[in-house]
Amino acid sequence: MRVLARTPVTPNALSWSGFILAVAAAALVIAGYSLAAGIVVLVAGFFDILDGALARRIKKATPFGAVLDATLDRLSEGVILLAILAVYAIQQSLLGVLLAGAAIISSQLVSYIRARAEAQGLKCKVGIFTRAERVVILALGLLLSYFTLALIIALSVIVVFSLVTIIHRVVYVWRQKTAA
Repeated sequence: MRVLARTPVTPNALSWSGFILAVAAAALVIAGYSLAAGIVVLVAGFFDILDGALARRIKKATPFGAVLDATLDRLSEGVILLAILAVYAIQQSLLGVLLAGAAIISSQLVSYIRARAEAQGLKCKVGIFTRAERVVILALGLLLSYFTLALIIALSVIVVFSLVTIIHRVVYVWRQKTAA
């Protein structure tokens, strides 16, 4: 991080770079290059870690930067999952389409619940399955096999554990409101 802080690279540039890499990963998914897509998903996830760390390191964390980062994170995850859904639709795999669709919805909800709770002044950093875990599982699914059982298992894990996290967060927020 010290080396990166000495460069003209900005946190927002890293956020945009991560998003561009996610779009590239989605294109690789559609083109049938699952191994390459999995690697690019991991690299894009690394950029997601770097942007916030750089902003804090160079003391340039801003509310806009946080919103931009969160927005691009949601778009990144969505575009990759949408590409997977499209491939399953082309293959006429109802299970794949349903799982990819459920992964899109549930992963977005995990982040939305936290943002909505925090907008109301409530804490919501709980849950066992955040973006980092989803990125790793998705990348593993892509790395291990292309639209076979490994990716179906990865999507299933994302859906199930995202739902567990959604329930955990909603209950956590509810307890804060009822305790107040």
